[in-house]
Amino acid sequence: MFGKLTLDAIPYHEPILVITFLMAMLGGIALLGAITYYGKWKYLWTEWLTTVDHKKIGVMYIVIALVMLFRGFSDAVMMRTQLMIAEGDNHGFLPPHHYDQVFTAHGVIMILFMSMPLMVGLMNIVVPLQIGARDVAFPFLNAVSFWLFAIGVVLINMSLFIGEFAQTGWLAYPPLSGLAYSPGVGVDYWIWSIQIAGIGTLLTGVNFFVTIMKMRAPGMTLMRMPVFIWTILCTNILIIAAFPVLTVTIALLTLDRYLGMHFFTNELGGNQMMYVNLIWVWGHPEVYILVLPAFGIFSEVVATYSRKRLFGYTSLVWATAVITILSFIVWLHHFFTMGAGANVNAFFGIATMIISIPTGLKIFNWLFTMYRGRITFSPSIIWTIGFLVTFTIGGMTGVLLAVPGADFVLHNSLFLIAHFHNVIIGGVVFGYLAGFVYWFPKAFGFTLNEKIGKSAAYCWILGFFVAFVPLYILGFMGMTRRLNHYDNPEWQPLLIVAFIGMLIIGLGIFLQVAQLFFGFVNKNKNLDISGDPWDGRTLEWSTSSPPPFYNFAVIPHVHSRDAFWRMKEKGTANNHPTKYADIHMPKNTGVGVVIGVFGLAFGFAFIWQIWWLVAISLLAMVVTLIIRSFDNDTDYYVPAAEVERIENLHIQAKANAHQDLNHVK
Repeated sequence: MFGKLTLDAIPYHEPILVITFLMAMLGGIALLGAITYYGKWKYLWTEWLTTVDHKKIGVMYIVIALVMLFRGFSDAVMMRTQLMIAEGDNHGFLPPHHYDQVFTAHGVIMILFMSMPLMVGLMNIVVPLQIGARDVAFPFLNAVSFWLFAIGVVLINMSLFIGEFAQTGWLAYPPLSGLAYSPGVGVDYWIWSIQIAGIGTLLTGVNFFVTIMKMRAPGMTLMRMPVFIWTILCTNILIIAAFPVLTVTIALLTLDRYLGMHFFTNELGGNQMMYVNLIWVWGHPEVYILVLPAFGIFSEVVATYSRKRLFGYTSLVWATAVITILSFIVWLHHFFTMGAGANVNAFFGIATMIISIPTGLKIFNWLFTMYRGRITFSPSIIWTIGFLVTFTIGGMTGVLLAVPGADFVLHNSLFLIAHFHNVIIGGVVFGYLAGFVYWFPKAFGFTLNEKIGKSAAYCWILGFFVAFVPLYILGFMGMTRRLNHYDNPEWQPLLIVAFIGMLIIGLGIFLQVAQLFFGFVNKNKNLDISGDPWDGRTLEWSTSSPPPFYNFAVIPHVHSRDAFWRMKEKGTANNHPTKYADIHMPKNTGVGVVIGVFGLAFGFAFIWQIWWLVAISLLAMVVTLIIRSFDNDTDYYVPAAEVERIENLHIQAKANAHQDLNHVK
């Protein structure tokens, strides 16, 4: 009745997991108790869990991303601690099978369940506001996408306490991920957490592509869109093109494991290298899916805090488009060691070097924007400067690895690990944290403590170099990746330095938590009144902070790239209409939550082969969607009088904030 699920699936013999489980239980009980004590269940259900408002969905994505940042960082702490002490006769505190699960989960979580939701969350909050839309094209689909993603997050965390996670590395190469070498449920957790979350991401890509192409404000032509919107548009094109490849690849691996097929085995005509090709056909565009929005964020931040218009708008747009195209013809540089031949390796090596050109162009654009600008050293600009240095170093090491001969030596070493983190942390994480701080006042209506924010950024930047520069050196010294124990005493001092760097990054994360805590505690003292050092910020800053649920009482008409600057120049930025009209908006719905619950049951049942539950949960999801399709009462109109009342409240709140600020001065 319960398939492969037995009491032995609970890892009670692993003290680390037992302690983690108890802490998670206590935290969950405390959270539920607090919600009950303050009577917030109805508020949570009506305002958040059932919402179709893109801004609230964006906030929920970001909350998940921050939680998974802690989970992924805890894995990093365990790995760095293990490698610091596991030399010679000391085998450390993690047994080999547990260490393999830790580094597999770390990669999956940080790429797919931390960076991706942080990107999608910022995209949800900002895109409709920047293009002058009241919501995304398909609000209900947006909610379903979020809950499908949340299922993947729950499944990957369930593997901590019921069963195990994969021990294959974050991309689960066969034959190691095949049934013969991974007979447990670890790979199945990997399959279904990524498969379900990936479908949600694909739906998000379709949704935002349509939103940008069809819902821009009147007058906002493609070449009047903010650079951030261009990067999001190209990102969603990549999602639409690449994520179906991931879906099919994982489906074929599923058939290998569940039905004994041989797509990726050496016998009966299978080919393991076909899996590697397919997974990287998705995997390398995925790198640019993550980094392109970060490039858009840096473009916004640099222009704002340099008090200048962005240098070379057109070249930035074309560079983004070129990167989007080239990202699909460089995937083989991830496995030059396969033995594809000199011609194949030369093509992909040259393509990899070429893609660095538009990326370097962007860096020069940002530098020229900052040149002779009146730079305000906010936390966002500190993240940006840290990115410029860090990402440039990562780019140079990437060009080195683009040489097939050099890659043949360095591919399986810690040099490659350092390069990858150089690009992902220095480019993606720094970018999203800069965007988080930059748009936080727009999302919540108050600013965060800048002093703590600057300290957090400095700790991250310093900690990164202390943690990963030693890995470059260790790579040249011959230390390979995926080791959980080593016998060379010369490696240990550098691994201790890397551990110290990880602690400094941990201090940066702690300061970010403190920044959020004191920000919410003192939010009434730090109200945002959109008093920016430069008036050229994009259209979202013409709305109140936070915006009302309908975003714009009147859809703006865009006349230039710097829409908000034009509005201020004409003296219309703070003007409000004398006559309001009814606004058409989508209703909240609990269907997304219901699909999420049944989807979780579906994924869990497939992992443990509980076939009756698979059938029931799949049928329940289909029936739920059919019932929803017959619901004609999914929209409503906000009366003009209510719109006017809400606008007057925002006007009064902003006036009060100005008065409070003048009083403080």
